[in-house]
Amino acid sequence: MPTETARKPAPPGAGEPALLRTSPLAWLLLGLLFLAVHFLALPSPPLLDDADATHANAAQHMARTGDWVTLYVDGVRYLEKPPLPYWLVALDYRLFGENVLATHLPMTLAVLGNGILAYLWAGRAFGRRAGFYAAAALFTTVGVFLFTRIFIPEALLSLLLALALWAFLTALEDGRPRLLYLSYAALAAATLTKGLIAPLFFLGTALLYLLATGDWRRWRTLRLLSGTLLYLLLAAPWHILAALANPDHGHPSGNVPSFGHVHGFLYFYFVNEHFLRFLGARYPHDYNKQAGWVFWAGHLAWLFPWVLFFPAAAARFWPQRHTFSRSLQRGTPPAGAGASARERFRARTTLLLGLYGSLVLLFFALSTNQEYYTWPAYFPLLVLLAGSLSLQEDSAQARPGRWLLAAHWLLALAGTAVAVALAAGLWAARSLPYNDDVGTLLAHRNVGDYTFAMSRFFDLTGPAMAALRLPAGLAAVTLLLGPLLALLLRRRGRHFEATTSVALTMAMFLVAAHIALVRFGPLLSSRSMAEVVNRTAEPADQLLVYGDQSYASSLLFYTHRQALLVNGRSSSMLWGSFYPDAPRIFLEDGALRPLWDEANAHHRRLYLFVTADFDRHVRQLLGSEELFVAKALSDRTLYTNRPLATPQKSKEAGSL
Repeated sequence: MPTETARKPAPPGAGEPALLRTSPLAWLLLGLLFLAVHFLALPSPPLLDDADATHANAAQHMARTGDWVTLYVDGVRYLEKPPLPYWLVALDYRLFGENVLATHLPMTLAVLGNGILAYLWAGRAFGRRAGFYAAAALFTTVGVFLFTRIFIPEALLSLLLALALWAFLTALEDGRPRLLYLSYAALAAATLTKGLIAPLFFLGTALLYLLATGDWRRWRTLRLLSGTLLYLLLAAPWHILAALANPDHGHPSGNVPSFGHVHGFLYFYFVNEHFLRFLGARYPHDYNKQAGWVFWAGHLAWLFPWVLFFPAAAARFWPQRHTFSRSLQRGTPPAGAGASARERFRARTTLLLGLYGSLVLLFFALSTNQEYYTWPAYFPLLVLLAGSLSLQEDSAQARPGRWLLAAHWLLALAGTAVAVALAAGLWAARSLPYNDDVGTLLAHRNVGDYTFAMSRFFDLTGPAMAALRLPAGLAAVTLLLGPLLALLLRRRGRHFEATTSVALTMAMFLVAAHIALVRFGPLLSSRSMAEVVNRTAEPADQLLVYGDQSYASSLLFYTHRQALLVNGRSSSMLWGSFYPDAPRIFLEDGALRPLWDEANAHHRRLYLFVTADFDRHVRQLLGSEELFVAKALSDRTLYTNRPLATPQKSKEAGSL
């Protein structure tokens, strides 16, 4: 992490591996990593229920109606999120059609942008090898892979905040104050991506950096007035338009929320979604919070395998902390000062990114959180790790340090343990038939009430391995051989090849993970149910969802139908449901039976989506003899009131 001054730095490119001396070859390998892990995965699996398809529904409404100010889901105001990610996806829908590739393309390209910026920033601060490692790590880290399989804005937020900080640092170090306008513009875009945490993280990092370096004395060069005006010019108009389009309202007729009246956008977005969410007092309480130590410990998985090299980075930094401090405090070197300028930029990059990553991790350990909230911290942590790893390899010559070897031993042990576990699961499932609906083979342990992004991973069982033979076998072989090869190369002093083999191993493992995710499609997506509706429904037929719309959000997306929600006035639908112009789509239990009878009397078909948690209750309300299964899928069922061409009676018919 810190700068080296014990020996005169070599000229740029000296001692670099042959592959890195020719930039096109390095870019080619990085491009292949990105294509294999991220881009080629875009067309599958289909959109997933919950956040993925809910956000897609909002973009779908935007693309169809041309309302670029207020988000809607199932015809109801969805005021929780800033608009930039939805603008991008809505434009994609108009260009490429409404599909999963168009939905995830902007965030996948944001991953590519993160990698390119990491390559350029780490390359200048630590050398070309570090730039290559930083981009490769971002493309092959578990958290980046997992949290770009769904439509969430963290990848874009990470890119825009990193770009704002890079422009800020480069403008100060190179004496190019006009570059600060790029910083203000990127910050405005980040605000339109995730809200007020963007300026909070940027300003908190920048202020701490200016105080630590003494650069606060140069405040006149920061273009504060004109930069702030540019920021407001870009970020403020949508907020103003959203406030005008979604004002406060008095008591609506019927039920009212507990806060007494319908708060408009300004209260809901700024107070409820920002301050009260941070304090754990947001209404409704449909989220979770992990203890700080559990939240931080999760990064052992999200930053795997590169997290194993952090102890080596820390061990390198501590003995050189005083040298780092001296490099940090030096005056601005003259143009062309060579090594001195490089050392200063390296030290200041380390400080700025260290402050930024620490602030993100600390903030979300205190706030309510989801596992993916700290995505923006991956960029600074992996850039610093890549820099430290590159410098260690450069100084190690033929023999690696004990911390580097320890990281590889841990990786080899972890890889072997996982490979053995996968092999055991495959052996136990060797005689079981293949089942393309993995969800029927899972336990339902309800970890975190399924409010954490990774709760479903705890539902895996041995029999599920029968449907995962290909990805599990590929992962087992990769994790057994790849880390052992990397360890052998490291012991022989082939440092670049050892680190690159870690990236290639993870790329293969993540390809296997994506195949497994596709196999989990029936559990995570309701697209096949939508295909039944699209094939059999008439225009007058009605779609119903028992519970929150997020349970069946992909069903709504793929059918292009507005659904009636039975006991669904909850979660993200609650606030918008009380606006006077909200559609009358919210039903209680008592309205379900009359609706069912009325549809039967008029020979109109209803499609009712029910999860396993409510299945027995719904059958008690309607009577099993009145229900026909249109499609049963994992832990949910699509019922109809009239038989299809080949009817299938309700589960447990006549057992009540």
